[in-house]
Amino acid sequence: MNTLIWIGQIVLAVVFLLTGAAKLFAYSKLVRTIADVRHTAPIRITSPVGRLIGLLEIAGAVGVILPAAFTPAALVPQYLLVRMAAGGLALLMIAATAYHFRRRESAVPAIASFLLALFVLVGRWPH
Repeated sequence: MNTLIWIGQIVLAVVFLLTGAAKLFAYSKLVRTIADVRHTAPIRITSPVGRLIGLLEIAGAVGVILPAAFTPAALVPQYLLVRMAAGGLALLMIAATAYHFRRRESAVPAIASFLLALFVLVGRWPH
């Protein structure tokens, strides 16, 4: 089971590193691309808020896979940092799901990411 949870952590980290980096470093281009492809209502998230979301995604991704040697001592026992990061990403995906539902878009990627973060959170919960 530990191997499966580690695979989930790695997948979660990769997904959020990629999406977070796109929002942090190329937010304007990302918004234009989405508008060209989807032909939906304009994205009403400002650039600073989009960059903040990207930064939170990257921080969560790093927290999910950060080795114990680089983790503060208080957060090492029982995968506390991993659980906090996965919980933060899960909360972020709840907000993303609500945002996509409000825009009448598919929220499937946000829901799938939420479920993966929840799997990691529950899998790393102390028994």
